[in-house]
Amino acid sequence: LPGAQWFEGAQMNYAENLLRRRDEHVALVFRAEDQVVQSITYAGLYAMVAGLVKSLRELGVKPGDRVVGYMPNMIETAAAMLAATAIGATWASCATDIGPDAAADRLGQVEPVVLFTVDEYLYRGKRFDVIPRAAALAARVPSLRKVVVCSYAGVSTPDVKQIPNAVAWGDFTAPDRSGDIAFEQMPAQHPVYIMFSSGTTGKPKCMVQGAAGVLLNHYNEVVLHTDLKPTDVIYYITTCSWMMWNWLLSSLMTGATIVLYDGNPMYPDLGAMWRLIDEEHVSIFGTSATYLNYIKSHGLVPRKDFSLASLREISQTGSVLSAEGWQWVYEAVKADLHFNSIAGGTDINGSFLGGNLLMPVNAGEMQWWIMGRKCAAYGSEGVPVVDRQGELVCEAAIPSMPLYFWNDSDGTKYQNAYFTMYPGKWRHGDFIQVHSDTGGITMYGRSDSTLNPSGVRIGTAEIYTQMERIEGIADSLAIGQQWQGDERVILFVKLAPGHELTDELKTTIRSTLLRNASPRHVPAKIIPVADVPYTLNMKKVEGAVTNVIHGRPVLNRDALANPESLDHFKDLPELRD
Repeated sequence: LPGAQWFEGAQMNYAENLLRRRDEHVALVFRAEDQVVQSITYAGLYAMVAGLVKSLRELGVKPGDRVVGYMPNMIETAAAMLAATAIGATWASCATDIGPDAAADRLGQVEPVVLFTVDEYLYRGKRFDVIPRAAALAARVPSLRKVVVCSYAGVSTPDVKQIPNAVAWGDFTAPDRSGDIAFEQMPAQHPVYIMFSSGTTGKPKCMVQGAAGVLLNHYNEVVLHTDLKPTDVIYYITTCSWMMWNWLLSSLMTGATIVLYDGNPMYPDLGAMWRLIDEEHVSIFGTSATYLNYIKSHGLVPRKDFSLASLREISQTGSVLSAEGWQWVYEAVKADLHFNSIAGGTDINGSFLGGNLLMPVNAGEMQWWIMGRKCAAYGSEGVPVVDRQGELVCEAAIPSMPLYFWNDSDGTKYQNAYFTMYPGKWRHGDFIQVHSDTGGITMYGRSDSTLNPSGVRIGTAEIYTQMERIEGIADSLAIGQQWQGDERVILFVKLAPGHELTDELKTTIRSTLLRNASPRHVPAKIIPVADVPYTLNMKKVEGAVTNVIHGRPVLNRDALANPESLDHFKDLPELRD
């Protein structure tokens, strides 16, 4: 570890395992904010994928090529992923709420040959034109041979003239959808997904993951820990930028029905998701601490307004939920369900911690390790500890750990990402505590400088890139503040001489991040400071500032070039509300 080899000599195909069921049972249901509802059966999905497979092969796409998506969470996105992996290509994706610059920083690195995208998407009742964004993205990715543009909710034929080498979905998909798919049989460790890191220190790292490792890991989590059955309907609030999208689509291997929702989960009102649960008879609902805290703070009591008769499990991930939040779920939602809190990461396309149907649920404690994980909390002395906080460390290999990082020929990036603190052991970057009395584990959040608003990891480097373009900003520092059971982004700005932090400048900052990065990059607070701390080798010191604003000691002041700058961040009144 790293470098473990799994299932040597085995041949398989990822998509073939997800498309084992080929009958009239509903496979996917697409729901949009405007109540557009589409569905497709397992037989229909197989036929849709077969048409895409034929077209991709006619285009010359072969095993090992990269096919990518810049898409909302819809049926066509799932079909494109399945078609790509059916022929042995490697899939990567970003949601359309990410700006073209941030999308290019991810997708462009892996030199894709085909891009799937869409003409528009809907958010909070407003339609957003994706064509100009897709054109800008395609212009930055010279490896593309074809851009395939589908219509959002199938309401029109997209106008693709602005995008080079583009074709509408209906013109690309082979009309003859009959016959079986010739699934490419590949080595078990053949790359199936490329997942992206948060981009904390520059462009996001590209984590390449093997087909068998991801498949078996998801089967373990979806079937054994989540207890998903063919008769279930499962729904997770996610986008195709997040690994929970990949995790959710692996539910196809069970023969269950998956609900794909695109839009704001609080639109048109706070009851939108609970109404969806009743209408689609959802039995397993996946969400984040952010969502639960939001509706809790606004006084919604779902059990009073909705039946929720089908609901038997809530799966929660993304960020830490307080013990009070767990208690609220049982009081305000349903008393006889399984609250299955899970925690892991994009890095392994899955979880380290999750549910256990044989153990009680204790508020604020994840039930136990996912099976097959040799993990522990490591103290500062580098050995496992219990009943006190420590680093989440994995001591043995997991099949879904990255095979390698893209463009990391000697493995240096991979090694530095996880194995420098505890050689030969994976340091994940989370603080946890293992409880000796209950056997549960409490998660305390990130131990590194990655931001985690709404449970989605984002990189500070993407914020800094945009700040450098704004007149009047000399420097900036972004950190995450624990706030009301979630994490909010705080942006500190050092102003250039002669400039003030006016309301107009704040608006410029927010609009720039919204336009060029994503809504999650927009800070909750923008605060002026006199200086930004740096290390002696001129790296910004986010972790020390995070410690200061949370009242924790700073242990590495001697490593700073300007340690006095930390004094600017103490006891800031702006962080109290």
